[in-house]
Amino acid sequence: MARGPMYRVPWRRRREGKTDYYKRLKLIKSGKPRLVVRTSLNYVTVQIVEAKPEGDRVIAAAHSKELQKLYGWQGGGKNTCASYLTGLLAGLRARVKGVKESVLDIGLRKPVKGSRAFAALKGALDAGLNVPHSPEVLPSEDRIMCKHIAEWSKSLGEEFYKRQFSRYLARGFRPEDLPSHVREVAEKIKSEYESMLQEVSVSG
Repeated sequence: MARGPMYRVPWRRRREGKTDYYKRLKLIKSGKPRLVVRTSLNYVTVQIVEAKPEGDRVIAAAHSKELQKLYGWQGGGKNTCASYLTGLLAGLRARVKGVKESVLDIGLRKPVKGSRAFAALKGALDAGLNVPHSPEVLPSEDRIMCKHIAEWSKSLGEEFYKRQFSRYLARGFRPEDLPSHVREVAEKIKSEYESMLQEVSVSG
């Protein structure tokens, strides 16, 4: 451990590996709400957060668990297509609240091309949010639709197939149907917020 009269103990959240305060300051100086994407082992959370002197204020948020409860999502809660749908839902909720632009905040995670964080970004972009980004970091359309999972499932032997997709099969859902299911759920989400967005555009 570093010692000496000039050593300063880092703030608690930095010691815990939760916040990079230098990066956070740069995002806050943009003056725009942050599109905060956080992924765990099982779920994805997307929030649109506004920095205030008294603390962060969440303007809109979505959790991948909501996809199953509200829109009949049968897929997993952590894959690329679930991340996309969660970003789409959070983006539409933010648009209804009057948010038009934001900056991406992926925390301490290393930015990896085509990752779940950028799939959530793609969802927010499709919702109509203006988020500065480089197009090459976004996942391909095939990955957004989870075609890679559907194709892979077709190549598996029966025993491994049943073991790998046991949760899907327990819900009566086949992974081969993921691409069409993603489109179906995306349309449900968009149709729910279509009239609300029209009202916002008229009043704005």
